[in-house]
Amino acid sequence: MNDYFAHMLWLIFSIVFLLPYAVLLFLYRKWWLQLKEIKSPAHFQPTVSFSILIPARNEENNIEACLQSIHKLNYPKQLVEIIVIDDFSEDATVQTVQKFEQVKLISLRDIVKEKINSYKKKAIETGIEQATGTYIVTTDADCFVPENWLHNFAFIIQQQPTVFIAAPVAMKEESSAIKIFQSLDFISLQGITGASVAAGFHSMCNGANLCYSKQAFYAVEGFKNVDHIASGDDMLLMHKLYKAFPRQVHYCKSQQSIVQTAPVETISEFLKQRIRWASKADKYDDHRIFWVLLLVYFLNVYFLVLFAACFFSKELWLLLAASFIFKTAVELLFMLPVAGFFHKRRLLFWFPFAQPLHILYTIIAGWLGKFGTYEWKGRKVK
Repeated sequence: MNDYFAHMLWLIFSIVFLLPYAVLLFLYRKWWLQLKEIKSPAHFQPTVSFSILIPARNEENNIEACLQSIHKLNYPKQLVEIIVIDDFSEDATVQTVQKFEQVKLISLRDIVKEKINSYKKKAIETGIEQATGTYIVTTDADCFVPENWLHNFAFIIQQQPTVFIAAPVAMKEESSAIKIFQSLDFISLQGITGASVAAGFHSMCNGANLCYSKQAFYAVEGFKNVDHIASGDDMLLMHKLYKAFPRQVHYCKSQQSIVQTAPVETISEFLKQRIRWASKADKYDDHRIFWVLLLVYFLNVYFLVLFAACFFSKELWLLLAASFIFKTAVELLFMLPVAGFFHKRRLLFWFPFAQPLHILYTIIAGWLGKFGTYEWKGRKVK
């Protein structure tokens, strides 16, 4: 009798975690499918001026390709300003940037004279101070931008009141198991980003592909009150703007706007990156995303605990298998249209095999992001 009640309790726990999770994923799928793709007409004439900001630290192997892609943009040259902010690089990053005559180079070394916790926020803030464009666009030094990148931002801005635009990011290539894993994880995050922003459900974005009003940045006092947090130059700023201008935050769903970013090479680098991302989870003023993150985290913890319990009760293996299949099926249903948008459906074959690792890394990254330290660009951050 005691075993019966114990098994019923495990079943109830499975339903309690999996049912709201399934509802959430179905909503994300619905919102993603309802989100219309941006298609500017051939006669559209852009008039918006942009300042592209690229914070860079030790990026000599990447930044040249990034700047070359920017120089190929399909946008009036007189409306584009490119600013690279060098973050104490110890390699040939500065010399590489100096080869490009139309790029403004700012050195944080000349501005920051004491240790701070968020060099990237300081880099962006410094770039904005010297920017002449009406709108700020940010990307990373290891990214490759499409030729109609700014064209689509301008189209959105000229069609409706806009203070912030989140836009899609994808991995450049998947040449190894860890890169395939990253790409799958990234696809899911990008789908949630587009769906949640379009529905106004919660704030989410990626700093590799953002656009926001310079005037609005100062209206919300920039990174004030979040500048002590090492990461969060994207999502923490986004929510500040969302609170002030809730109807002027948009998502640019366009395949012509996908910025490609470089995947990390090793499992260690991947974990450091995800720990850094997780470190700001409890710093969000947007409580809606906090509860979403909490549900996802404890669902994964539950799977780990249930797996351990199976070694003490063989009858639980069936429940674990059923729960695992249900979770995978629900996520695949969400992933199908998103992966199709990014032309990466071929990767979904590996999705079920990546599930156990995804559960494990979510637990580890979430815990260490809250209670541990991590290294970012050669600096140790708490």
